[in-house]
Amino acid sequence: MRNISPLLALLFVCTLQAQTNPASQPMPSLPAPRAGFAFPQHQTLTYAVDWRVFPAGVAVLHFDADGDRERLTATADTTGAINLLFHVTDRFQSSFDRQRGCTAEFDKQTVEGRRQISSSLRLDYKNGKSILDERNLVTGQKKRLESSIPDCLTDLLTGVFYAASQPMEIGRDFYLPVADPLRTVLVTMKVESREELKTQAGTYKTIRVQPTADAGVVKNRGDIWIWYTDDAQHLPVQMRARLFWGTITFRLVSVEGK
Repeated sequence: MRNISPLLALLFVCTLQAQTNPASQPMPSLPAPRAGFAFPQHQTLTYAVDWRVFPAGVAVLHFDADGDRERLTATADTTGAINLLFHVTDRFQSSFDRQRGCTAEFDKQTVEGRRQISSSLRLDYKNGKSILDERNLVTGQKKRLESSIPDCLTDLLTGVFYAASQPMEIGRDFYLPVADPLRTVLVTMKVESREELKTQAGTYKTIRVQPTADAGVVKNRGDIWIWYTDDAQHLPVQMRARLFWGTITFRLVSVEGK
């Protein structure tokens, strides 16, 4: 059951399949938010997580405006029988520029069975590099990694929600350069179709988007989709990964604040 960890990481880590950008092609900058789009001043999204037909966990996302930055905090916890099989408690925090979307920092603390890791990723655009500091909370082992970056990136947590700031037209893809600890990766977001979707939070008209890539953590293991509301907000109301070990679904339970 060690694959339960990606279940709750789906929202933040596994949802964005990554592909390396060919060395001969420059990595594009993160596209700015569309005209008129505003990130939440204060908002909490709660998702119920199912594995196959079993309740498996809860994920909570909280947004806060902080001057010219947006701060996003996320928690993911296993529940019920899944928690007895493999306990997961993950915490993620990111901070990004509200005007351009560029991530400034991305921190995470993960407790996945016996594995306990704390890491901090800082993006130094002035000097063109990312700096990852990681510590194993069990052994005390530390490491630092540095890599070159272009001038504006999103991160693995923010990218799912930053996509809401982009125009979504059926049949037209858009691209998100994402900061990964060892490299910069490019994610293709395929805008596929419109669907009506019912969740515990309500019934929504949605746009289905599929992140795709030629490589990454879930390559050749299945398909992933995100359903955004078909309105100016583009709220992600459902996320689904169909993997070789089963289907994982995040369904919106509640929205609090504005």
